[in-house]
Amino acid sequence: MAPQDPAIPHDGTLRVLSTSDLADIDITLADVVDTVEQAYRTLADGRSDNPRKLTVKPTDGHSVAYAMLGRDGERNVVAIKTSFKHGLHESREQQHYYTTLSIYDDVTGLPVAMMDCGRIGSLRTPAVSALLARECASPEAGTALVIGTGTQGRLALPFLLTTLPQLDRLMLSGTHPEGTAAVRAQLDRYFPGREVELVTDLEQAARDADVVVATAGGHTTAAVEAHWLRPGAVSILVGHGLAPSTLHRADRVIATSEAQMQVTGTDMADADGRLPAVDVELPAVLSGAASARTSPAQRIFAYNSGLVVTDIALGHRFAQLAAAQGLGTEVALWR
Repeated sequence: MAPQDPAIPHDGTLRVLSTSDLADIDITLADVVDTVEQAYRTLADGRSDNPRKLTVKPTDGHSVAYAMLGRDGERNVVAIKTSFKHGLHESREQQHYYTTLSIYDDVTGLPVAMMDCGRIGSLRTPAVSALLARECASPEAGTALVIGTGTQGRLALPFLLTTLPQLDRLMLSGTHPEGTAAVRAQLDRYFPGREVELVTDLEQAARDADVVVATAGGHTTAAVEAHWLRPGAVSILVGHGLAPSTLHRADRVIATSEAQMQVTGTDMADADGRLPAVDVELPAVLSGAASARTSPAQRIFAYNSGLVVTDIALGHRFAQLAAAQGLGTEVALWR
C-alpha cells in the first residue's frame, strides 16, 4: 500500500498545478505502483465508481475530446478528467494535446486541486502494465521485450523491474534514435548499471521474451504474431505492436476493463469485427477474487486501457506531495 498521505489544507481556494510544478515532485516508482494498485483494489471492492467516458469528435475527425468522471472511495474524492487533442490529421509536431484533472474532497465538499494530467498518465500507464506483468508472467520469467520508444515506452522497463526484479534480459524494439536514447536514460536513472539490448529481429526477440509490452504508435509496422510467442509468455497491449492473432489465439485474456476494450480495442477485431470475451479483469485479480494465470504454459494476452480511478488516485497523491512542498498557485476561483 502507498505510504500514509499527508493532509491537504482546505481553505476554499483551488490549488492549480502546472506541468512544471508536477515535474518538480519526486515520487518513487514503487509509490506509483502502490497507489495505482490501491485504486484497483478499491474499485473491485465496490467502493469506487468508474463510469464510461464521454467522447465527442467532429465529422471530419480533426480533433477528439473526452470527459471522465470518477470517485475514489479510499481517498473520498471525486474528480473529472478531460482530454482534448487537436490536429489529428497533422504531424505530431503540429498537434495540440491538453489533459487536466480536477479533484474535490467528498468529505469537506471543498476543492483539492486542478492539474495538468500529462505526467499522471505517463506514470499511470506503465505502472498498470507492470502490474499486469507481475500478475500474468510465468514464475520463471526472465526476459522482457518493449516495443516502442514514445512516452509509454520510455518508462516501461523501469516499471517492469519494479514489479519483476528477477528480469535479467531487457530488449527494446524501436526505430527512433532519440527515443532509444530516452529509454536508456530512464533505465539508467532508476536502475543504474542495467543494460537494454536494441533488437532488429522482432520475431526472434518475441520468441525469446517472457513478457512483451507493446507501446508503439499507430504508424508502426511492428506486429508480433501469436505463433512467435513462447509457451507461458504474456503480451501486454498499450498502444500498437501486437497483431490481432496474439489476442484471438491467446489461452487467456486479461483486461483492465472489458467494456473499454470492446470500445477502444476495435483494431484488434477479427474479420467479422468481433473481439473475444475477457476471462478476467485486473481489479478482480489484484483484489484476490480471481487468478490471472491458471497454468504455467498459458499464453496470456493483456489489454491495458486507462481507468479514471487510477488517474484520480495518482493525481491526489501528487496534490498531497505538492501541498507538502508548497508547490502550485492557489486561486480563489469562487470568490
